[in-house]
Amino acid sequence: MSAQSDVMVVAGILPLFYRIVPTAVGEGPAGTATRNYVARDSDGSRWFVKAYPSGTDLDAERQALELGQFARLGGVPVPAVRRTLDGGLVAVAGGMAVSVAAYVENAETAEGGLSGDRWAAVGETVGRLHRTLARHPSGPPRRAAAREVCDVKRARQRLERLLARFTKEPPTSEFAAWAQETAAQRLDALPTVAAMFKALSASLTVQTVHGDLASPNLLLRGQRVAALIDFRPPIHRSPVWELGRIVLDPRTVLAQPDWPTGLASAITAYRAANPALPAEELLVVPRVAAGYLACSVYPLSEPVDDPGAVTPELEAYGRNRQAAMVELCERLPEAEEVLHDLLR
Repeated sequence: MSAQSDVMVVAGILPLFYRIVPTAVGEGPAGTATRNYVARDSDGSRWFVKAYPSGTDLDAERQALELGQFARLGGVPVPAVRRTLDGGLVAVAGGMAVSVAAYVENAETAEGGLSGDRWAAVGETVGRLHRTLARHPSGPPRRAAAREVCDVKRARQRLERLLARFTKEPPTSEFAAWAQETAAQRLDALPTVAAMFKALSASLTVQTVHGDLASPNLLLRGQRVAALIDFRPPIHRSPVWELGRIVLDPRTVLAQPDWPTGLASAITAYRAANPALPAEELLVVPRVAAGYLACSVYPLSEPVDDPGAVTPELEAYGRNRQAAMVELCERLPEAEEVLHDLLR
């Protein structure tokens, strides 16, 4: 199906299933796995239309949409989902499945990194998110072994498998060669990572979280948070992991030499919004963030898993992740000292 015919299908679905009469439909911001559109109606309102590829687990997508709306009820800035005329969250017609939500105007993703008042704004929003999702029907927060947050044993297995594949399929590009070398370095460094996690408390909190709170899914408007988007179906993971993943995004860490101070601002605001999470867990946010990057095989695995996905942007992202991991590990004592003074 051509891009133009897809637009026509979307334009037909909107009045039939949503009672939205579009005056214009065009392609929207690129999605990782979806094709996105923006429609304008006769009232001048704009709608974000997400079209799911064939084979998508639509039940899982419905659960993800429901989770986002649950967070919205708790005061988290999540775009309102437009339900179909029969009350559904996803419409299927013309070989296409779509969901529709209010378009977030005048916003940008957090891919440019955090700075200034954005640190505190993001910390407060994520704190409110976790406080709200702790009450989700998927189950209350519980304690889990630190290895559930960062599984060093599993990381070793994945890195060893990746290196074996590189041996069978020798690198044919500069990035693939770099990925192979970096994977070997991460494998060698795993004992150090394991020692980092032995220093953690015996267990950490896990609860329902956003699931994919990365910088493309955090929308900012000036110094404030405009919206959180693209939730995943309910899953229990560490709120410390999710907080660190967004406030210590590699692009932020590399662009902001004073990131430990910014991190302290974010955690101060987070703690005020979600005082239930113990201070000793907030203390290890940078440790968990560093360990998460050290145990990751993405995007090192892309040259063998999906060579077509290796773009200059992905290559830069992979190198940034590695550089940020090194930075986090080297400055971990400094960052934890700042947080210790804050949280004691």
